[in-house]
Amino acid sequence: MPILTRRNLLKASAVAGAYGVGLSIAGKFAGSAAAAEPRVMKTAKIEANLADGGATRDVLTYGEAGMPPVVRMKKGEAFAARLINGIDDPTTIHWHGIRLPNNMDGVPFLTQPYVYTGDHFDYAFTPPDAGTFWYHPHCNTLEQMGHGMTGVIVVEDPKDPVFDSEVVLNLRDWRLGNDGQFIAQFRPRDAAKSGTYGTIRTANWQQQPQYDAPSGGLVRLRVAITDVTRIFSFRVDGAEATVIAIDGNPVPQRFPLDVLQLGPGQRLELAVRMPDAEGAVVKLEDIKGTNPKVLATLRAVGATLKRDVRDLASLEANPVQKADLGSATHIPLILSATAENTAVNSICGSLGYSFWAINKVPWPGDTPDPTAPLAELKLGKSYVIDMENVTPHSHPIHLHGMSFTVLSSSTREVQPFVSDTYLIQPDEKVQLAFVADNPGDWLLHCHIIEHQKTGMTSYVRVA
Repeated sequence: MPILTRRNLLKASAVAGAYGVGLSIAGKFAGSAAAAEPRVMKTAKIEANLADGGATRDVLTYGEAGMPPVVRMKKGEAFAARLINGIDDPTTIHWHGIRLPNNMDGVPFLTQPYVYTGDHFDYAFTPPDAGTFWYHPHCNTLEQMGHGMTGVIVVEDPKDPVFDSEVVLNLRDWRLGNDGQFIAQFRPRDAAKSGTYGTIRTANWQQQPQYDAPSGGLVRLRVAITDVTRIFSFRVDGAEATVIAIDGNPVPQRFPLDVLQLGPGQRLELAVRMPDAEGAVVKLEDIKGTNPKVLATLRAVGATLKRDVRDLASLEANPVQKADLGSATHIPLILSATAENTAVNSICGSLGYSFWAINKVPWPGDTPDPTAPLAELKLGKSYVIDMENVTPHSHPIHLHGMSFTVLSSSTREVQPFVSDTYLIQPDEKVQLAFVADNPGDWLLHCHIIEHQKTGMTSYVRVA
């Protein structure tokens, strides 16, 4: 957890005081004041059946029981939620991928104070973009997320095309022993590599769940990778599947799913054309590694609807500003390993080690002032992040508060995707363009949580 210094406490007090002035500080991201009635999201410790051999203790969630709920919002309509902390650990909620006011972003001390046991915090914002997003804590994240506190967000757009069915999948691992109980969330030797994988893999807290969908119909399959470590290589077996959106944004050009690799924090939307034959089964698989894994299945039911994916109308683009590449300032960003040493407490805490770095220095310490931002950006100006991965491992890099457009890659041809998280491959160089249109301090980090907590994190300031 972040160390409680006078500087942090003063900053937290200043943030808390800012809530009294409403949401106008973030301009267009503020929207209307609040939804009529806030959604209550109370954290809880429960038991859950995740593996064979009995219930797992000390599972963390939002609500009374079971998986954190799918939170539904509407594009351009005010949303409000009250986080009530019912667990014995400070927490917050980060609304991953949603462009919202800085004081709603859920990062302790950078944007808001801790929410301690028994306390509450009110979030209120208007989501400007439709798509699939997700929510999770930004306190003690490896433990809290690893124990279950990850949920999916669906921001609906009334202009969306009509599907015959929708299935939402929350993909995550669990670190459980043979007795079905939690084991250590990480191993240092794995944190210094690709991360510590879980032992039980689930979709919606179930192993290989099956969902019914109309024969010959079109299914909107929304997939969110809420795991702390695992990178997926997605494939669909048994049906035609078309990629229609990635990370909450429509793809510039739809394409059939062959194999698509995405990392923690990323989301995928597919239009799946179900088989005509009743009882036929469609498999969503992860083929990364040596043993393909079936994540979930869809079963065709009823008489065929004879839908055609080519008749599916386009998704409306989200209102993300396009960067002016002619005037854009370039920000060099090198992802590297670092000599192992004892880490200092920093944003979102530490695991006691430093293995990873941005611009060759583990956080804190990216600049002469260890707690200064990685870059200070001018509000409304265009920027290009020139990101290079000189490590032998992939890193899903997530930028809070803003969306970027992928311009180029040194290793592959890329569409100009709009996203908030980019999975950069070993030895890849990539350019990500964005407009600094949302004021505040915004975290930038690897979403393999062990990498984040062992040095690969920082933040940018927009003012």
